[in-house]
Amino acid sequence: MLTRMRVGIVGASGYTGAELLRLAAGHPEMEVVLATGDTQAGTAVADLYPSLRPVYGDLVFEPYTPEAVDGLDLVFCGLPHGASQAIVAEVKDRVTCVLDLSADFRLKDPAAYPQWYGAEHTAPELLADFAYGLPELFRDELVGASGVAVAGCYPTAASLALAPLVRAGAVETMGIVVDAASGVSGAGRALKHGTQFCTVDEDFAAYGLLDHRHTPEMEQVLSACVSTPGGMGRDPSRTAMRPQPKSHEHSAQVLFTPHLAPMTRGILATCYARPTSPTTTDEVLGVLQDAYTDEPFVQVVVGPPTTKAVLGSNSAFVTARADERTGWVLALCAIDNLVKGASGQAVQCANVVAGLPETLGLPLVGMFP
Repeated sequence: MLTRMRVGIVGASGYTGAELLRLAAGHPEMEVVLATGDTQAGTAVADLYPSLRPVYGDLVFEPYTPEAVDGLDLVFCGLPHGASQAIVAEVKDRVTCVLDLSADFRLKDPAAYPQWYGAEHTAPELLADFAYGLPELFRDELVGASGVAVAGCYPTAASLALAPLVRAGAVETMGIVVDAASGVSGAGRALKHGTQFCTVDEDFAAYGLLDHRHTPEMEQVLSACVSTPGGMGRDPSRTAMRPQPKSHEHSAQVLFTPHLAPMTRGILATCYARPTSPTTTDEVLGVLQDAYTDEPFVQVVVGPPTTKAVLGSNSAFVTARADERTGWVLALCAIDNLVKGASGQAVQCANVVAGLPETLGLPLVGMFP
């Protein structure tokens, strides 16, 4: 078991990187010794994020070099989608475990990347080496992993709401509808017209209609829950993988519509699926309760979950309903997109990889007001 792990964060100047710094500051077995940020190289961490000054008053963002990570226990990559592929290929054999927060190693089918991300994958041979980082669903694959593809924010919320129902055979896996809203921090720190205050304030907008890149990730997760209930098909040696279905051959089909909400943090996913047989609200709630009874970060609630309830925490609130009138099953999940949807989940995965208590260093309780 690793203790007092030496940690590096590549891409530490973005929102997920800053959140990793915050969480690592409260983790008794993590010591951040490297924080890279090429666009902020030479800038003091405390100058960019004053809230981090009490712990990181002397830390400066450094330019990335592969040699800088040599000998570290953990490296978190908080880079934009597409940027991690070359970095991970350089650092993977230099550290004990690399945890990538982008989508670069989440999809098992390399052909899905040009379709959904607009570019060929530059390191397809590494895809099989990465465990999918959603501990509540695929914990066994994380134990001792050398690479973790941390689950996306929208897929985390949708999967936590739907996966128990899929695994139980309670809902049909084709024609699932996921309608989800996210806070603006999900778009990252970079300045964009669509995320400026004057654009977002007093507005609520759908985007990514029919082709949002998180769609195949949701389909992959739910398909794995149908075909391989124990995991995503990663070989225990992490050097091979059973053939995965192509993106158009998934045994789950999702119509996903994301929305941008005028709030800083949070995701609320509202998911619709057809039941496989007549069911009741008590029965679908029972499926969730059975699935999550021993999961510290998942709360099954009767009332509608809210983003305020999970603000700043690694918790997820889920619920479900069965509507006899329309014949739909409704499942909802609320998470903080920067914690359980990104950096908190990465730390949770790191705890599993290292054999540490899974809740170590992670907030269970949200902030209110």
